Amino acid sequence: MIVTNKAPDFTATAVLADGSIVEDFNLYDNLGANGAVLFFYPLDFTFVCPSEIIAFSHRYEEFQKRGINVIGCSIDSQYSHYAWRETKIEDGGIGRINFPLVADLNKQIARDYDVLLNDSVALRGSFLIDKDGTVRHAVINDLPLGRNEDEMLRMVDAMLFTNEHGEVCPAGWQPGDEGMKASTEGVADYLAKHAEEL
Repeated sequence: MIVTNKAPDFTATAVLADGSIVEDFNLYDNLGANGAVLFFYPLDFTFVCPSEIIAFSHRYEEFQKRGINVIGCSIDSQYSHYAWRETKIEDGGIGRINFPLVADLNKQIARDYDVLLNDSVALRGSFLIDKDGTVRHAVINDLPLGRNEDEMLRMVDAMLFTNEHGEVCPAGWQPGDEGMKASTEGVADYLAKHAEEL
């Protein structure tokens, strides 16, 4: 189980948002002020993957406003990542997205995060990493099931709320909602007010 533990660190080759290729992209060096979302996808030039990557790119500024960096990773090479970024969306590419894509050719990063399927490709794993490197949230989807980037934003908001207020977030919590004190009395008080809404 990776949640509550430190995210496995890595240094790998990556294609950055400006299109440059670096060989020493380090996870911990690229956490934002409040952490990062690291997500895995199966392969470049496929079908569900571009919809997810473009959705992350469209929400990139929202993650940045929260101090969260976004990092994508697959078992493809940096050259494949670069070519996919340089291919227009209407031609099957992802366009010039605004976050890095890590090359995991030896599949070690996918192994470390336990998302490698049949020693072949990564499942759709998403990991919310706090600023101290602790994994606070993880979800892994099977290959045909696309993820929900808005739900990841909600989880970022929940993490930031709990970090700031020391309270917990009940079911369906949204930014602006009240939290719950992590005590028997706090739970009872919250449920007395909100049980019908749950």
